[in-house]
Amino acid sequence: MIRKIIKIDEEKCNGCGLCVNACHEGAIELVNGKARLTREDYCDGLGDCLPACPVNAITFEEREAPAYDEAAVKKSKEEKSAPLHCGCPGTHSKAIKREKSACVVSPSSANPSRLNQWPVQIKLVPVRAPYFEGANLLVAADCTAYAYGNFYNEFIRNHITLIGCPKLDEGDYAEKLTAIIRDNNIKSVTVARMEVPCCGGIELAVKKALQASGKFIPRRVVVISTDGNIVE
Repeated sequence: MIRKIIKIDEEKCNGCGLCVNACHEGAIELVNGKARLTREDYCDGLGDCLPACPVNAITFEEREAPAYDEAAVKKSKEEKSAPLHCGCPGTHSKAIKREKSACVVSPSSANPSRLNQWPVQIKLVPVRAPYFEGANLLVAADCTAYAYGNFYNEFIRNHITLIGCPKLDEGDYAEKLTAIIRDNNIKSVTVARMEVPCCGGIELAVKKALQASGKFIPRRVVVISTDGNIVE
């Protein structure tokens, strides 16, 4: 049927995710850092997502599309509101505030997490988010945190952390990192990689991103050996 439905311009989209939250039907998701209409039958054509978009990347169009399935939307909402027994609860972006405590009440409080935001995977993190403002960025190969014993205190602490594996992940990180650096006020970039040759891909991606962004930002590269020592 021909009906009114939203259209998302991925070129304009900055990956902030505000439209995902504004869409009460769950028709929009972040895919590779960009908003995408993944369920046309969930879109009611009312456009609650339009005013939420800060870059005017969402418009209306009239075209052939499945009819709005109110029953399917209702069922989906009920399933999402049910308690989760397994799997990932989602990729919604959020900052994590750490509260200081004067006393230690458990082993976990003696060794608190240093992570300051979620998500952390390069491919899942939005291009723009409030926690990027004035951030010291850590771009790390995911093996580094396991190899180096004090990684959380020395590297993740006071940083916004992005992780990935250049050997196992598909595609190049450079384009996503370029957008993050270009569109946010990043103060510095630290690259943490393993000494193995394939891990050089994450260092190269950051180098390309800094050049493409047109910004001069201090960059530091730390190389960690497979036996857990800093070699550079």
